[in-house]
Amino acid sequence: MRDLMEQLGEEKVNPMRAAEAAMRQQLPKRFYKQAEVAPVEGGFAVQLDGRPVRTPGRKPLEFESKAVAEIVAAEWQTQDKVIDPATMPATRLVNTALDGVATDPQAVIEDILKYAASDLLCYRAGSPQGLVERQNAAWDPVVDWLRDEVGANFVLGEGVMHVAQPREAVAAFGTRLRLHCDALAAACLHTFTTLTGSAFLALAIAENRLSAEEAWEAAHVDEDWNISLWGEDGEAMARRSRRWLEMKAAADILAVRTV
Repeated sequence: MRDLMEQLGEEKVNPMRAAEAAMRQQLPKRFYKQAEVAPVEGGFAVQLDGRPVRTPGRKPLEFESKAVAEIVAAEWQTQDKVIDPATMPATRLVNTALDGVATDPQAVIEDILKYAASDLLCYRAGSPQGLVERQNAAWDPVVDWLRDEVGANFVLGEGVMHVAQPREAVAAFGTRLRLHCDALAAACLHTFTTLTGSAFLALAIAENRLSAEEAWEAAHVDEDWNISLWGEDGEAMARRSRRWLEMKAAADILAVRTV
């Protein structure tokens, strides 16, 4: 169990290392009959045949929200003959939240802020016109919302040259972001940010300005434009599908973390 949970907690920002490790190791066999949620003092725990599941840091998988515990337990229950960590994005996310984010959520917020200073949505194409229009349609409502309701007036640029953002804009964005600094929320927002390349989209999901599906579509405007011209690449689309599962797991947890 210890080795398995260490694998589940492997840092997901290094998928090549995870893939190599998976090829070297045989996946462990499923050793339990039932994954379920049980009430404990202060919340709900994920258990396997009545025994608690722990994170790589030896913390029990316990949550104030029964709904979060149910999401995690469902991943364990749907494992078949072997336990495949690649199919357990919610478990990996909560491991990260409990072992890492909970000890220093401010560090995670600061990392998200680094994305805001050079956010995807601030870098626009100058041509072709069709791509410009798609970017404007998907991105302008988020940028306008940040300006009008959050007080963060970011500067837009054309191309890939760095655009220096006003300190006031980043500070206002940071103030709003810190409203979502509990461990699970911060872990979810960090996942959104790294998967989309946009802290703006992450905050928009957290504040129900966009659904996860809408944010995902907005993050892939450029990629989808290229697909419309040149067609799909099978490997790239498979990778995108796997990343979407990470995104959806984070969105599901964020939505019910207080339920």
